[in-house]
Amino acid sequence: MATTSKAVLREQLLAARGRVADDVRAAEARLLGEHVDTLKAFVRGRDTVCAYVPVGTEPGSIDLLDRLLALAGRVLLPVARTGPDGAPRPLRWGDYRPGALVAGRWGLLEPPAPWLPDTALGEADLVLLPALAVDRAGVRLGRGRGFYDRSLHARRGAAPLVAVVRDAELLDALPSEPHDVPMTHALTPGAGLVAVGTP
Repeated sequence: MATTSKAVLREQLLAARGRVADDVRAAEARLLGEHVDTLKAFVRGRDTVCAYVPVGTEPGSIDLLDRLLALAGRVLLPVARTGPDGAPRPLRWGDYRPGALVAGRWGLLEPPAPWLPDTALGEADLVLLPALAVDRAGVRLGRGRGFYDRSLHARRGAAPLVAVVRDAELLDALPSEPHDVPMTHALTPGAGLVAVGTP
């Protein structure tokens, strides 16, 4: 699969997600929430987790965010914006408060303003990212806009990067580019937390 272009892979993966029945998607979201306990090695009580609100067919749920908040004490969610030229800017961040999400751009749910600067990612002890796929080497395939590529430079060096994907989206190999930031783990409904990017 590593020889297939990223654009073709994105199209195939999005089509496959679209074929997943709603009850299967809900069961997978529940399983992801149950795997939060496996993240205890990274966060304990007064830590910060950066996560995301799933949109469309992305794995995850509000329940997962609530469980992360109970585990860590603080969850930051991304706020995506573009510059005047339409180019993606580094993600800003806002505190997750249950029941307080607002509609943002591109159909995303976001924390309400005021937002923190992109450097707030450096406060995170753990970062959960949406992905279309991740491979065993830690290469993450996102949607292609580059918001996370522009943002991950601000992360604290040792903070684990966890791509949240369906089990079928943990692949042997993906095409990579020099700017790709490798993931340290994948979180899937069936396998739970899986180390990637390690020899």
